[in-house]
Amino acid sequence: MRGMKDWNDLQLVLAVQRAGGLTVAAKLLGIDHSTAFRRLNAIEARLGARVFERLPGGAYRATQAGERMAAAAERMEDEALALDRDIAGRDHRLTGRLRVTSSETLAYSRLTDHLAAFRRRHPGIMVELAIDNRVLSLSRREADIALRPIRPKETDLWGRKLAAVAWSLYAAPTYLAANGPLAVGVGLEDHALIGWEETAAGIMAADWLTRQVPAEAFAYRTNSLVNQLVAAKAGLGIALLPCYLGDRDGDVVRATAAPIAELAGELWIITHADLKATARVRAFFDLVGDALIGDRDLFEGRRAG
Repeated sequence: MRGMKDWNDLQLVLAVQRAGGLTVAAKLLGIDHSTAFRRLNAIEARLGARVFERLPGGAYRATQAGERMAAAAERMEDEALALDRDIAGRDHRLTGRLRVTSSETLAYSRLTDHLAAFRRRHPGIMVELAIDNRVLSLSRREADIALRPIRPKETDLWGRKLAAVAWSLYAAPTYLAANGPLAVGVGLEDHALIGWEETAAGIMAADWLTRQVPAEAFAYRTNSLVNQLVAAKAGLGIALLPCYLGDRDGDVVRATAAPIAELAGELWIITHADLKATARVRAFFDLVGDALIGDRDLFEGRRAG
């Protein structure tokens, strides 16, 4: 790495390579675009070689030199993160920050109540909740604990399944009184549907609705399940919701009695294997994890809670 000034240079190259552009990379690093631009130009001037090819539309593609630098930076980052996790994994204090990531729906419906109970039990722990539908990296310490709707595939993660998650169709009682009940797969296209944005892809419930009805059946679209619930309460139509969200709200009722079997999902609590002995993480698993297990009937569509 002759000509490299410091770790920050490698970090910039790695961020640009990951983001595919300078603007997003600058945001990830907490610097402005002009600073990132000047630093990257200075790196290339010192090396006497191009690190990235500038492509139309603001895209950046790593050259051979850039790929080598990014790979070296990633190895250094992995070592630093492993050291950080190793130190954190030996922390037996019930104080400090604990970063948790969850979906908006879970945070709105059940998680926040359990976080309040956690804080009462452990007032020295400051919980930072990241409401994000992206899968944040536990390896890179984007979060210490994740509540996810799928079993983790990464071999370095550790956790447990809390419950199955059932889904059903919901509407305001006034809407069903005016438009009639329905059976799953029968006459759904004759109702006003509330759904995800048309660009949504890879969301099991959104894909299911797309297969059931034509696009013109949708009366309202939003990328927020919480807002879909609000829309159903307002009488805009029928929404497909997880039972733990719909069954606890007295302003909507199920449009079909039974949950939709093919949409059954899961809820997992996960951390990095290096962090599972950390006192803050153990305490969260014990109190909040067990509390969510106590909500299992609600998650699985048995209307308890």
